[in-house]
Amino acid sequence: MFAAALLAGLSSFMGVAHAGYAAIVVNPATGQVLSAVNADEQNHPASLTKMMTLYLTFQALQNGKLQIDQLLPVSAWAAAKAPTKLGLRAGQTISVRDCILGMITKSANDAATVMAEGLGGSEDHFVEMMNAQALRIGMTDTRFGNASGLPDPDDATTTRDMAKLAIALYHDFPQDTPYFATKEFVFRGRLVRGHNHLMDRYPGMDGLKTGFTDASGFNLASTAVRDGQRLFAVVMGGRTAAVRDNLMARLLDDGFDHRQTPAILVAEAGSTHSSMAHRVLAALSPIGSAEAEAVPVPQHHHRRGKRDPVARNICTRHRGVTCPRRNLAAHPRRSATRLAHRNTKRSVIMASSHRNS
Repeated sequence: MFAAALLAGLSSFMGVAHAGYAAIVVNPATGQVLSAVNADEQNHPASLTKMMTLYLTFQALQNGKLQIDQLLPVSAWAAAKAPTKLGLRAGQTISVRDCILGMITKSANDAATVMAEGLGGSEDHFVEMMNAQALRIGMTDTRFGNASGLPDPDDATTTRDMAKLAIALYHDFPQDTPYFATKEFVFRGRLVRGHNHLMDRYPGMDGLKTGFTDASGFNLASTAVRDGQRLFAVVMGGRTAAVRDNLMARLLDDGFDHRQTPAILVAEAGSTHSSMAHRVLAALSPIGSAEAEAVPVPQHHHRRGKRDPVARNICTRHRGVTCPRRNLAAHPRRSATRLAHRNTKRSVIMASSHRNS
């Protein structure tokens, strides 16, 4: 039955963004693209989406529609968002500043939704604002489905478009972009640590944003300064957070040294089964769905750590964002075939459901 459902939904699935590897490095001073691999291939943005939510937030602060200490109400819709989150409860309030810091450090989905509702009245209307702003920036291959980057069959972007957004943030709001260098902050007596661990070890890096879902792979938008020169880079579809970070470091090093990063290095950092053909073939393999889901997720991944009740409610091996169900690619004990089978099945079902809705 699964094979039949797969074939029935395959035509719509072929148009859905998937976690293909991609990377780009841009010099904003000249507009020169220093390296580009699959830069115009559409992928899911995951929490890189929050860069647009932050763009509209900074824009509202700049034009006086928001104040940094303004308190925004937390709705039941926002409080119910999947992790990662700050743990906001319906009926509470949160300041604009804490929403910004929560989105940048912890990639908090509840904070992003609070901001969306505060600026747009509803998340749906805010998404319209996001997509309109994307077009104004020149992000012609991007569409956002929500304010946080939680899995949505409607969202898609490219590394080229995300680089445009990152550059626009630093160009349009220089007074606010220091927020992106925040590694941790105290929220209601709790220390909230960030996900961008590459900033800890790459000299000159002062932003921007991490992203992860099963559908996107491990994404990262970064900017760094060396000898007075600033570069922007975006990686999408990394197979693990560590591999993604290492690729980003290489891309920036090569960019500062005025050389292109070999495309094979970008390919090696991506999922070994990121292509459509591999995913479809894996889904049609004789492995049953029960077997593909049989490996239990350790319970400690779902519990908050004792030392840091906010910052440690994600799997520490992922070092990514938005992970309601753990990515098999981050756990080498689980086979690549199971990963391809599960991801293809989920994507086809999502595509079919979206088409029929």
